[in-house]
Amino acid sequence: MIMSMFAAYSIYTVAKDAAGVAGNIFAFGLFVSPIPTFRRIMRNGSTELFSGLPYVYSLINCLICMWYGTPLISPDNLLVTTVNSIGAVFQFVYIVIFMIYAEKEKKVRMLGLLLAVLAIVATIIVGSLRILDDVTRRLFVGSLSCASLISMFASPLFIIKLVIQTKSVEFMPFHLSLSTFLMSTSFFLYGLLNEDPFIYAPNGIGTILAIVQLILYFYYENKSRADTSGEPLVVSYT
Repeated sequence: MIMSMFAAYSIYTVAKDAAGVAGNIFAFGLFVSPIPTFRRIMRNGSTELFSGLPYVYSLINCLICMWYGTPLISPDNLLVTTVNSIGAVFQFVYIVIFMIYAEKEKKVRMLGLLLAVLAIVATIIVGSLRILDDVTRRLFVGSLSCASLISMFASPLFIIKLVIQTKSVEFMPFHLSLSTFLMSTSFFLYGLLNEDPFIYAPNGIGTILAIVQLILYFYYENKSRADTSGEPLVVSYT
């Protein structure tokens, strides 16, 4: 009886850790996705019409979730800390590169936003540490982490609306939608196995939104192919 319980616990732990590791791997794919954009910025020596706001939002999200994953806030969430630590480093580097090549006005605005993010996160850390009750502290930081994740997953709603309006998937790359689906699904399972609603609730929402993106992608991609195939072929007489 004891051996069977131990075996079940071991399988449960392995499954949970596997989901968390998979989430880290798929998240890494999202973190490196802006690299081609920044190669272009560095090559052209200008940020052109690109916005730095997504990287600011991602940075504050990563920092809050990273703090939630630490043992001071929630036990047994090391994989949440690792993925968001790596994400925070990537976003910080992107912001620094953006500021280097941005015009003066954009540079000042981005610096102000970066300082505001650091100040907000520092306030959250100091404020949460002043909460002596462990349950209340976890509830406070977990709620902020959950809200941050939901807002991040909700950001593609604009792209979804744009795809429906334009009937084109040009602005919604398939690999990003797929990576988001795989990452959010992995952490949804990780949160369920860890019995942590602050992880599985927002990632469950992220999984649903990612599925919507994938459905729209295949629908409008197939529709575009059908429309193209219905056009008369161009005949050359040369």
